[in-house]
Amino acid sequence: MAYFERIRDVISEPFSPEIIRQRTAAGWQMVSIEWRRELPDQEAPTEGTAFNEDIPYGLKISDDCKRLEVHPQEHQALMVMMEGLVQDFSYSAIVSDLNEKGLRQRNGRAWTRIAVFNMIPRLIDVGPRFFSSDEWDKRRQKFTRAKAPDA
Repeated sequence: MAYFERIRDVISEPFSPEIIRQRTAAGWQMVSIEWRRELPDQEAPTEGTAFNEDIPYGLKISDDCKRLEVHPQEHQALMVMMEGLVQDFSYSAIVSDLNEKGLRQRNGRAWTRIAVFNMIPRLIDVGPRFFSSDEWDKRRQKFTRAKAPDA
């Protein structure tokens, strides 16, 4: 598996193509460019809407506020959902499992079938990471043994 390092350059002066040449020579590939502008007064966001992106379920802001890190309870809820879907359980069964284990939605409410269904895009995002983890291997072995017919 290939591992990648990412950095972010903060540009504080007019952009120079020399930055691209230096990074490229050092083996870096440009993967995005972010633009910003100062909003005119008539377009300024209202209070409470300046940051309208949600933190993906299963992650939280780190203590140093510089990155996102795994949120243990939400990570566990995602694992339970993924395990249920892989075993072809119904949404109702997955909801029951989540709620019986005391796992809750981010807003503190009990899980519902619709809430689990709405997590499918997030499960698609985290799936590759889950399926390559040691934790998933242990879970997979456990539910594979449980399904195996007695010989």
